[in-house]
Parts: sequence; structure tokens; C-alpha cells
Amino acid sequence: QVQLVESGGGLVQAGGSLRLSCAASGIRFRIYDMYWYRQAPGKQRELVASISGGGSTNYVDSVKGRFIISRDNTKNTVYLQMNSLKPEDTAVYVCNAKPYGDYWGQGTQVTVSS
Repeated sequence: QVQLVESGGGLVQAGGSLRLSCAASGIRFRIYDMYWYRQAPGKQRELVASISGGGSTNYVDSVKGRFIISRDNTKNTVYLQMNSLKPEDTAVYVCNAKPYGDYWGQGTQVTVSS
């Protein structure tokens, strides 16, 4: 059974930092590309960052220079370090694993107060 479990969300003031984690089980983690999405109330789900099995990363323009995605294949975990947080970063953050299947976590809430 495949599971993706996110943690690390919470309430933070603007300018603060959070680190999200997504622990995977039931997959050969190292061969999967991993993604962080977010969805704010009333908005469409947005791809925030991705990291390939080989470690190549991509970011949506709005988080470039502030967020860092990384992975630890020994721990089957992908991280999203979020710095200089803004109120517009408030959303539920969800991790996703592809391409050998399409697996999703339940999400973790991030709230940034102004």
C-alpha cells in the first residue's frame, strides 16, 4: 500500500519559515519524481516545486529564491523548505509522486499571517 504523509505545516508570521516533509512508503522512492502542490481556498491547485529522481528541481516563479525542494532517498522523504513566507503562500500543501502511478498525500495546512 502506497502512502504519502505530509507534516510540518502550521501558522507562521509573514517573513517566517517552515519546512514541510513528505514521507513515502510502498514505492521505490528513488525512481519517482516528487512534486509539491498547493491549493488555496477558491483557487485552483498549483504546482509549487518538483524534484526528479535524479535531483533536478523546478519551481513556480512566485516561490523562486524563497523555497527549496530536496529529497533524502535514504529516508524516502521529500522536503520543502519555505523561507520569507508571504500571506499569499497560505494554502494546503500536498505532495505527489509520479510517474509509476500517481500518488497523493492528504496535505498539510500552511497559514501565513500578515
